[in-house]
Amino acid sequence: MQILLLAFFVYALMLPVTGMVPVLEGLTVGRYPELSEFDRHLFMSANMFGALLCVPLVGLLSDVLRRRQVLILAALALNTVTLHALTLEWTYGVYLGWRFLEGCAHISALTLLMTLGADHARTRGLGGAMGLVGGAVTLGVASGAPLGGVVGGEEALRVPQLGAWLMLALTVLAALLVRDPPHLQRREEKQSPFRTLVQNHRLLVPYVFAFADRLTVGFIVSTMSLYLSGVLGMSPGRIGLIMAAFLIPFSLLTFPAGILSRRWNAYAMLLTGSFLYGVVLMLIGLAPPSGIVWLMAVGGVVAALMYAPSLVLTARLAGPAHKAGAMSGFHFAGSLGFALGPLLGGSLVSLFALVAANPYPATFAAVGSVEVLCVLIMFPVIRRLTGKG
Repeated sequence: MQILLLAFFVYALMLPVTGMVPVLEGLTVGRYPELSEFDRHLFMSANMFGALLCVPLVGLLSDVLRRRQVLILAALALNTVTLHALTLEWTYGVYLGWRFLEGCAHISALTLLMTLGADHARTRGLGGAMGLVGGAVTLGVASGAPLGGVVGGEEALRVPQLGAWLMLALTVLAALLVRDPPHLQRREEKQSPFRTLVQNHRLLVPYVFAFADRLTVGFIVSTMSLYLSGVLGMSPGRIGLIMAAFLIPFSLLTFPAGILSRRWNAYAMLLTGSFLYGVVLMLIGLAPPSGIVWLMAVGGVVAALMYAPSLVLTARLAGPAHKAGAMSGFHFAGSLGFALGPLLGGSLVSLFALVAANPYPATFAAVGSVEVLCVLIMFPVIRRLTGKG
């Protein structure tokens, strides 16, 4: 029952942050018309740089204290404050500062909720539990994108306004309903996510793919969103629907993919899904507007094939005393990728604009090739780690 409850919290937690994607234009140049292309991308990266700072610390602190619930409450309360602050008038530098703190709060709550899900799961049910919680993440993203387009279609600030109220409600509910499992209080060795990786080299595999996958997601929610609105002239509602075409199959198939990872080779699923996802991303930059939605739908299917195994492998490879450390390492790698994704996208658009009238096909091809190269590089590493090479 607790796992279902935690999945609901994860789902709701994702709504405000992903709801901002379709209204990115309104939250940046809509409020600060003088912003450059690079400055607009900073709005998405500031959130992830906050996550980079906090995610290793919260994982270590959680394993030291052996308490998740009180830290989840603190993170949700801070998320409430920061979302409300984004609706107020600030200079752009201060505005990015609040966005930075919002990233700290969001990733802390997400990491601890997912870790608590692994705590409550039985060993044999780990694939299903991680698939359920991972599916809640993607379902929240899938719901948040179109909801953000509808809610913020006329006024972009309504997205963080309603998000603050939602986080306040989650804080109250978490205080009443979320509980740490009894075995969490056992005193065991604690260590940072970095030391966890050093002692368990196999975690390198899900961490590397988490970095590459979230790098491309950071690109999608920033550069692609700006491409759809600024170049193709799509409305926030249409952008939300295109994002949903990717995210709905992604979210619905993450749970079944987690179950399948118990019967199929999780490493093979990870490699296959990542390779196909990279190819789809490369094709989007060449597709006509009417074809983008279909490519995004295909991308959502193969993305589930790679995301669920990476979560399952992280939870499976972590020792019982270091689940928060291992999970925070996974999110640190993902957050680093997400933070660099918008910066990479903005830089590539600026670079290719020097040699091409339309820089976006080359930009999509370059970012998609990151996934393909990751598969080619990591394949022999996986064979060596699993004793097959």
